[in-house]
Amino acid sequence: MTTYRNPAPTVDLIIELLHHPHRPIVLIERHNPPLGWALPGGFVDYGESVEAAARREALEETQITVTLVEQLAVYSDPQRDPRQHTLSVVFLATATTDPIAGDDAKTAAIIQPWTLPENLCFDHDRILRDYWQYRFYGHRPRFGVDV
Repeated sequence: MTTYRNPAPTVDLIIELLHHPHRPIVLIERHNPPLGWALPGGFVDYGESVEAAARREALEETQITVTLVEQLAVYSDPQRDPRQHTLSVVFLATATTDPIAGDDAKTAAIIQPWTLPENLCFDHDRILRDYWQYRFYGHRPRFGVDV
C-alpha cells in the first residue's frame, strides 16, 4: 500500500470592518507557536468545506460572524508554515462588529494599512501585500510570475 503525504488544508481571512472609516482589517496575536501577528484562520476539519472552516475560524478567534465576499487566492509554498506543509485558501470577508480575542488568539486588533505590525507569522506579509494591491488598485495576485 502506498502512503501519501499531502499538504494540510487551511483557511485565512482578511476581515474588513465596514463600520469603521477606511475599512480596517482584523489581525490576531497568536497565543501558540509560531508567535506573532496573523490573519484569523486555521485548519479545515475533515468533512468541512473551506467556506464553513473560514466562518468557524473567524468566530472562534475573533468572536465575529463574517460575510464571505470572495476568495483572494490560494497560497501553498511548502515553507509558508514552519510546523508542516499547508495550503491556505484566503477569503475576503466583511463584518460590522469589533473583534474580541478567543480560541488561540492572545489579542485581536483593528489594523489600518499604515499600522501593520512587523512580526507577521507565516506568509501573511505576502498575503497582505497582495490584498492591498487588489483592494487599492484592482490587481489580483499573479502566481508563477515575478512581479
